[in-house]
Amino acid sequence: MRRMLRLSVLALTLGASGCASFHSTTQGFLAGGLFGAAVGAGVVAATGGQVWTGAAIGAGAGAVAGAFAGCVQEGKC
Repeated sequence: MRRMLRLSVLALTLGASGCASFHSTTQGFLAGGLFGAAVGAGVVAATGGQVWTGAAIGAGAGAVAGAFAGCVQEGKC
């Protein structure tokens, strides 16, 4: 579980560092997906389920929420 958490933090850090030139919608999509994957994996790992399933569900939900937030910020939604 610790290894998965470390990999998630590393992915978040690397993913967020290269997004400065992206639009708000793209930044929200990527950051939301990464954050959602980390949270989903952590919650499912804590409850004893399939970590990759939790990461996939969390990534999908986070990406949709992040993209919508970015779209609203740009004023396109």
